Amino acid sequence: MSSLLTNASAMTALQTLSQTNKNLAITQNRIATGQRISEASDNAAYWSISVGMNAQNKALSAVQDSLGFGKAILDTAYTAIHEALGKAEDMIAKYVSLEQDGIDSVAVNAEITQLKAQILAIAVGADFEGQNLLSTAGTAVDVVSGYNKTTGVTTMQIAKYDLQAAIGGTITNETEAQALFTAMKTAAANFGAMKMRIESQATFVSQQIDAIDRGVGQLVDADMEAESARLSALQVQQQLGIQALSIANSNTQNLLALFRN
Repeated sequence: MSSLLTNASAMTALQTLSQTNKNLAITQNRIATGQRISEASDNAAYWSISVGMNAQNKALSAVQDSLGFGKAILDTAYTAIHEALGKAEDMIAKYVSLEQDGIDSVAVNAEITQLKAQILAIAVGADFEGQNLLSTAGTAVDVVSGYNKTTGVTTMQIAKYDLQAAIGGTITNETEAQALFTAMKTAAANFGAMKMRIESQATFVSQQIDAIDRGVGQLVDADMEAESARLSALQVQQQLGIQALSIANSNTQNLLALFRN
């Protein structure tokens, strides 16, 4: 039965075309954003997980920055104390030479004084943005080394070595100079071990960030090959839907033929 008031074929064609246009819009959005889940309405559970993990990654990026800052402070102290160790070695040698009869002790003591002054200058100058691990005014440095949303922030501490006070103390002979050298060597070893630890932690945090990125990608990223194929299919469906709707709308015009003389 054909009806002038109700065009069931046109209604069906219109509903099909509307659904096709809706699917086409979804696919185009996925292609434009590169994500199959870009907002909560796409998949509330996966969207919530991805937002939480992205927040954790931002926190881990801040951890990376902190580790980088701590490493810079440590590198400054590490470089400085290695330079100072060379001066301390020279100072030991000068004290040993004073034991030789006939040596110009005044000249040697003058050299020792200059070596002490150089070590002191190194200690005071080992400053990075107001942080100095070798000066009396400096303090130990706390470095943010990790973050977990359950346990919170973790830190590691870089201990200072007061080289300024050590070189400013009483050093009058080879034994005292050797004791200073040994203390400096121990401090340098500690700085080296801490440097290795920070570098290792920075590598781990970087890998952790990459792993989270991959995990989030598995949840929300669009399969671009599949979306490309889907887009082509939907575009064909859209064209066919428009044609079907056009045919259905023309049915009412065909009814006129029934009333022609």
